[in-house]
Amino acid sequence: MSAFARQIGIELPLVQAPMAGAATPELVAAVANAGALGSLGVGYAEPQAILDQAARVRALTARPFALNLFVLPDEAAPDMAAVARARERLDALMEREGLTARTSLPARWAPRFAEQFAALCEARPAVASFAFDLLSPAQMQELKNRDIYVIGTATTAAEARAWAERGADAVCVQGAEAGGHRGGFLPATEPPLVGLFALIPLAVAAVAASDKTVPVIAAGGIMDGAGMLAAEVLGAAASQLGTAFLACPESAAAAAWKRDLATAEDRAVTTIRSFSGRPARGLRNRYVEAMEDVADELPPYPMLNALTAPLRRAAAAAGRGDLVSEWCGQAAARVRPQPAAELVARLMHEYRLARRGLEH
Repeated sequence: MSAFARQIGIELPLVQAPMAGAATPELVAAVANAGALGSLGVGYAEPQAILDQAARVRALTARPFALNLFVLPDEAAPDMAAVARARERLDALMEREGLTARTSLPARWAPRFAEQFAALCEARPAVASFAFDLLSPAQMQELKNRDIYVIGTATTAAEARAWAERGADAVCVQGAEAGGHRGGFLPATEPPLVGLFALIPLAVAAVAASDKTVPVIAAGGIMDGAGMLAAEVLGAAASQLGTAFLACPESAAAAAWKRDLATAEDRAVTTIRSFSGRPARGLRNRYVEAMEDVADELPPYPMLNALTAPLRRAAAAAGRGDLVSEWCGQAAARVRPQPAAELVARLMHEYRLARRGLEH
């Protein structure tokens, strides 16, 4: 058992990625009961929903699990002209595609992070992970006062070091191959897309330079046990897999999304801004192509994410995967649909076989 696994009370060096909107309490509990760390993405959830979902996980498992939040300003200041243009474009697209849904202005663009954070503290998971920015020193101390293990998300060595210096217990490095929203936060003209196997040793060295003992978790394109071992050889203490779990029956990913993963070409995975207003990795589909010429003019996250919500719900209900945000990592076609507990066992069997092969 690795020191990382031992510290948080799990048996396996495996983390199931939070995947807000796709991970469910049932998925998280199944992974946890199999000995790995199940993670529930609650970045879109209101405070009471966070408490309710955490309670549901606890009803299904007594094992440690993680809750994940997006670190964002509490209030958004939208450019209403850009919002109006986006609504016009989105409504026209839905009409052309035969969907009856239309955009609307929400009462609030997104839940307030301060309130979500308070709910997370009240829920008191064994582990809390964060993306999009650093926590404040006061927030970090509040988690430590509750003995909550903190994992920060980094897309560069500099971000990994920033999390270590802020006091994170571990850093999850998100390689370019990773699906879903890019978790970076340091200023850059373009989202950092450093390949995972280059990023792992760079991040390990960066956190070591901070004079902190901080495990590095590898995320991005890992789909089997051999990939987990390869990340470990480069210095990772554990691997975080997301896309691999999307096709599990416990996942809430739309049926069309699950179907499209199995036939996804590696070159079809791209960086997309037009669904949420924040760079994310997923399949280049009909929606992405339709919005390509105006992607840079659309409002940022969370405004655009709220505006596209009716489209995404209607498309999922209609089985239109080509109009859904089909987030996935680079090796999406390697998904293996099976119950989550069976997938965890399979991954660890592959990991042990690869380790024996390496030792001989």
